[in-house]
Amino acid sequence: MRDRIQHIFFDLDHTLWDFDRNSRMAFEQLFQIHSISIDLDEFMKIYEPINFEYWKRYREERVTKQELRRGRFFEAFQPFGIHYSDTDLDELATSYIDELPKNNYLFEGVIDVLQYLSEKYLLHIITNGFEEVQHLKLKNSGISPFFKTVTTSEEVGLKKPNPVIFEKALEKAVTVPKVSLMVGDTFEADILGAEAVGMETLFYNYRKETIPSQYRVIDSILEIKKHL
Repeated sequence: MRDRIQHIFFDLDHTLWDFDRNSRMAFEQLFQIHSISIDLDEFMKIYEPINFEYWKRYREERVTKQELRRGRFFEAFQPFGIHYSDTDLDELATSYIDELPKNNYLFEGVIDVLQYLSEKYLLHIITNGFEEVQHLKLKNSGISPFFKTVTTSEEVGLKKPNPVIFEKALEKAVTVPKVSLMVGDTFEADILGAEAVGMETLFYNYRKETIPSQYRVIDSILEIKKHL
């Protein structure tokens, strides 16, 4: 594979950018700003699977951006007996989005791997994240200079695994699938989506999932060096 690949496309959240750690820190600030006095650990245990499910629905066009932003908060606060109006939910969601790109921890080894790869390949981002925060995450975490192009689902109007977002990213990168590799943590969106347009894939198994044995898998970003 390493002899053929010229372009590497990365997902951002949960692949390079440590979303769970940064999200928790954003909630710490959110709770202070809005005087929310519930246990953060207990909240995160409830919120994280709800958030994951809402993003799945969002990818599948079953909820809108606004429904995602409201719904995940509404459901996460319910077990604590806290019920917000839509106006309050929108205010909380805006505060969270404002706080999120202020904390920019990357997974261990990300800078090292990007420096290593950038000497041999052209690097790119394909993300389903919101346009207004993804570019800030890249800039604030210091990794923006590594990437030649950034393609977001909001820019394209479609989300991974839709083939159009991959085709648009390949077009922006001025390349073709057979010399391109997708690295991501969501099997359906990143791996199956990229495979469907003819790209090579490398699955970062962040959630320790069981997937078919024919796919290349890494358990940490540093393991990319074994494949490239």
